[in-house]
Amino acid sequence: MLLELKLRGIEDRAGALALPSQAVIGGRQVPARSGATFDNVSPRDGKLLNRVASCDHADVDLAVATAREAFEDGRWRGQPPGAQKQVLHRLADLLEQHIEELALLESLDTGKPIREALAVDVPLAIKTVRWYAEALDKVYGEVGASPANRLSYAIYEPLGVIGAIVPWNFPLHMALWKVAPALAMGNSVVLKPAEQSPMTALRLGELVLEAGLPPGVLNVVPGFGETAGDALARHHDVDMIAFTGSGSVGRKLMIAAGQSNLKRVSLELGGKSPQIVFAGCPDLDAAAEAAFWGVFYNQGEVCTAASRLLVQNSVKDELLDRVLKIAAEVHAGDPLDPSTRFGALVSEAQMNTVLRYIETARAEGAALKLGGARVRKESGGYYVDPTIFDALDNRSTLAREEVFGPVLAVLSFTDAEEALRLANDTDYGLAAGLWTSDINLAHKAARRLRAGLVWVNGWDACDITMPFGGFKQSGFGRDRSLHALHKYADLKSISITLR
Repeated sequence: MLLELKLRGIEDRAGALALPSQAVIGGRQVPARSGATFDNVSPRDGKLLNRVASCDHADVDLAVATAREAFEDGRWRGQPPGAQKQVLHRLADLLEQHIEELALLESLDTGKPIREALAVDVPLAIKTVRWYAEALDKVYGEVGASPANRLSYAIYEPLGVIGAIVPWNFPLHMALWKVAPALAMGNSVVLKPAEQSPMTALRLGELVLEAGLPPGVLNVVPGFGETAGDALARHHDVDMIAFTGSGSVGRKLMIAAGQSNLKRVSLELGGKSPQIVFAGCPDLDAAAEAAFWGVFYNQGEVCTAASRLLVQNSVKDELLDRVLKIAAEVHAGDPLDPSTRFGALVSEAQMNTVLRYIETARAEGAALKLGGARVRKESGGYYVDPTIFDALDNRSTLAREEVFGPVLAVLSFTDAEEALRLANDTDYGLAAGLWTSDINLAHKAARRLRAGLVWVNGWDACDITMPFGGFKQSGFGRDRSLHALHKYADLKSISITLR
């Protein structure tokens, strides 16, 4: 009921927003040094929202120099943990005070339903800040075994300047998965948001200053990957690149790191995640609900999307019927309509990519069970209804390549061995799920699945306390949990000889 009250009149409030458009460098809002801007278009209706500073190497150079100065003089890393904790909690308080504004900016930028942005995305971002605020004074070093005349111990130290390049599907949430632990460890950060969704990152850059983070510790440089992103990746004074996005860009970042200063790189890339339903599934209705929302939540623009549904032959028809029944009630709608649960794709380019995959699946002989076309053309926005293909082979394009859109590939299997072979037969290894009431099968299958996250009898069934990341071409390094803190730190060994 509280959510419904908050959503009343939401479109009018969206129209009254002040839309952030300038970079945040050294504690000031500034235009790009070249004066260049880019058009920020809303996928809701294809209309221009605002023009945003288009930063390039000159702006990145300034932001990195500012971040380096802030790191070296200790204005943030030199503060006691209690003081750092207070700043991060004040930031979380400010994010809560501005929760509606941030949710609206996310919805306008990305096309996601406002009810999801307000109830899920922004609250999870706030929780991330609070969690790392509480975790920052709980990272301990260790004392080694030493002779009586020597004391040896190891301590964690911040890396220095972190370049964070974040995606457009969960802009604020993914930004804070990187910014919060990096700050908690005492680093300075240069944040490059995706050009499709810059506004909440720019607003974050303003709010951290209000919270008391010293100027220069967090800088935000909007721009394109080939300009701002590449400049950040190649910069010799950046100590680490933390990236979430596509595999093709991840490869470029590794090359850039190698050709510059051998900076560390953490990559959270794509997935082609399988959700496996065995005949012994304890609840087919729950499995059908998870099968649907596992791939169609956020219009399928989720790196862990359960885009391959593997179902044992004996229950396949029954489960697919239940999934189709759910799907028949869900259609693309205006992201600012409080009743919408399935919104627009982030851009015209992404919509066209999804439509190309749909046509490829048709051409390869897959059976279209639902959807398959652009909808709501009259709005000017970028909408594709939930789409389901059956009778796929695991060698088909749709079963192997990441669509990053609302398209589900349904495959069948005869036994557990075939299910696990199909599930692991992919270049990716981000997430996987299985449904069974056989506890032995659950344990054995979970161990054999080559994925960084495995969920049993549920989907996306973990939170900030658990590490997030993948195997194989889904990347390396972990977001979330205490492990993320260690990612942004170096381990130093110190030995003192006692005289």
